[in-house]
Amino acid sequence: MQSYTIGQAARLLGVSPDTARRWADAGRVATHRDESGRRVIDGKSLAAFSVEIAAGEDDDASYTSARNAFPGIVTAIKLGDIAAQVTIQAGPHRLVSLLTREAVEELGLEVGMQATARVKSTSVHIDRT
Repeated sequence: MQSYTIGQAARLLGVSPDTARRWADAGRVATHRDESGRRVIDGKSLAAFSVEIAAGEDDDASYTSARNAFPGIVTAIKLGDIAAQVTIQAGPHRLVSLLTREAVEELGLEVGMQATARVKSTSVHIDRT
């Protein structure tokens, strides 16, 4: 079973190492010491915890079938006559969306404002790291 250090877990959860450490100290996720004495979280526990915290984040979200939400900040908008390209930086993830100019205007999107990119796809590829 793969184990993750607090720092690795923090990166996977999209939080700071201090936040991950506080969660571990509070008993929200179980840790143990590896042979080097580092605090680690086993993979199954981390997976279950990541699902738990993700479920709690969308309490105020609108109803949608698109489950992959990436809250972030709008970093660029390129407007054409009909289409637009919006870039959102969501933590380490850069998402680019092509949509109509009308949609951008109706949403009132501007660089620097918070927005959430939602991804729904019929094909998802997974790479092992």
